[in-house]
Amino acid sequence: MTAMSEGGIETTLKLFLRIAERLPVTLTMLLASLVFGLLLGALIAFVRIQKRRIPYAIATFYLSFMRCTPTIVQLFLVYYGLPQLLKLIGIDVNGWDKLIFAIITFSLHSAAFFSEVIRSAYLAVGSGQQEAAYSVGMSFGQSLWRIILPQAFGIAIPSMGNQVIILLKETSLAFSIGITDIMGQVQIIIGNNYGANIFQVYILVSLIYWMLSLIIEKGFGRLEKVYKRGHAGLAR
Repeated sequence: MTAMSEGGIETTLKLFLRIAERLPVTLTMLLASLVFGLLLGALIAFVRIQKRRIPYAIATFYLSFMRCTPTIVQLFLVYYGLPQLLKLIGIDVNGWDKLIFAIITFSLHSAAFFSEVIRSAYLAVGSGQQEAAYSVGMSFGQSLWRIILPQAFGIAIPSMGNQVIILLKETSLAFSIGITDIMGQVQIIIGNNYGANIFQVYILVSLIYWMLSLIIEKGFGRLEKVYKRGHAGLAR
């Protein structure tokens, strides 16, 4: 019985390590999509805050499309459609790594949600803060950098952490276009029948996603506490 138990533990450990081999691919997708998603999301947020008619209408349409269509559909649209669109203007991207298409998709998708987090945090600070900054001679840029953004960032941290966890889970769809991330590795293990119990494999990959999500949650929780301590004077 002990030998069988030890054998089972050894097999489970080997499976876990085999799945975890592709963790760098998942983290690369997550981090790259996070950076580009935040940049685009910030741009969309300020377009919607300023409410200039044509840019506002374009941004609103973009948000509606991205928030109301499945991520996997968006992934296929980018993977199969982008090369055809770019080919019309003489650009051939068929040689691009599949990872690039996944990062583009998740960046575009997450930007729609990050933009709403940023816009809500900005509006939560209130226009009175900006008017007070103008009254002491600050320009728009100075009031934004010194007064509005520091407070808005503190407000946005919890929601931002939730969106990063959602983005992590969205990356699990990348295997559908042939990317061997941790989910893709699971499909290979199951497909090649390495003697693994399918339920056991999915339990292991779910534990990996769970651990990553807990790390992100704890990290953002810690960031929120540190940031609020550092800006306590400003909040008061």
